[in-house]
Amino acid sequence: MLNFLSITLSGDIPQTTQGETSNLKWQWLGEGVLMLTPHGVYTQSVVISAGIHGNETAPIEIVNQLVIDLFAGKLPLAVRLLVILGNPPAIRAGERYLTADINRMFGGRHQQYLSGDEPERAAYLEQVVVNFFDADNDSTRQHFDLHTAIRGSHHTRFGLLPYQIAPYCADMFRWLQDIELDALVMHTSAGGTFAHFSSEFCSAASCTLELGKARPFGENQLAQFKGIIAGLEALVSRRQLLARATGKIVLYRVVKSLLKQHSDFKLLVADDTLNFTPFKRGTLLSEQPNDSYHVQHEMEWILFPNPRVAMGLRAGIMLVQMDEAELPIA
Repeated sequence: MLNFLSITLSGDIPQTTQGETSNLKWQWLGEGVLMLTPHGVYTQSVVISAGIHGNETAPIEIVNQLVIDLFAGKLPLAVRLLVILGNPPAIRAGERYLTADINRMFGGRHQQYLSGDEPERAAYLEQVVVNFFDADNDSTRQHFDLHTAIRGSHHTRFGLLPYQIAPYCADMFRWLQDIELDALVMHTSAGGTFAHFSSEFCSAASCTLELGKARPFGENQLAQFKGIIAGLEALVSRRQLLARATGKIVLYRVVKSLLKQHSDFKLLVADDTLNFTPFKRGTLLSEQPNDSYHVQHEMEWILFPNPRVAMGLRAGIMLVQMDEAELPIA
């Protein structure tokens, strides 16, 4: 049986790159990229990715266990599935990235970088995903990109919907609720993330899932993600997922990206500020020459505060809460 994570960490090419079990056919497409196809009829093509940032190990462990269970026949496979470990060199190094953040490079943005493994990997992953979806135009398309956050959060499990003109998929929204996400954020402008790429260029129902805080391998408490694990198992096996048992999911939309455009940029929040910390109207949150940002709404919540990002990248995202009726779903 192929051990997906072990062979990826080794950097080796498996001696056998394709085969089948009683449950599925499999093909190793390249480093960290595995395609699984059920023997029976399917109507969905699904991409599940993790390890775009190499130090975000909980999603990697979750995805690897999913593959193990599929190979062992503990889970039936009922969808055409592409599993991706996004940045193998960074995973091996235990680093978020080696040269630059790959999750800012999708949608062709990798062409803005002169060289390096990560721009090449972003271009490769784009082509792999396009080829995967284009090979079967009759099935519905979904992509879930799994991450963990750099810092702690008032919402341990949350999702980020990429900006798109079309309404979001109702089935995906129902699934996101039933996997017990605490919160869901709707982007309001295009971005360079993997999930945005598959949404814009492949018309997939896509979402980034954030699962707790980044920790080394073996230090993750995966029990806190049992809803998401059960959701992924139900997704690939087409099993019915139990309806949400906790309180309603909290919905947010992005109202401002705090872009670092000067070396003197200052983010005026404490280093231990949690994701989804609220700030009242008028609070000064960032300063740089010829620019500052005060909270514009009665209350805004900050997401991904990080003043140490590279020039031109966002040092934080400001959110407002919204009602479910404001989320376009069809």
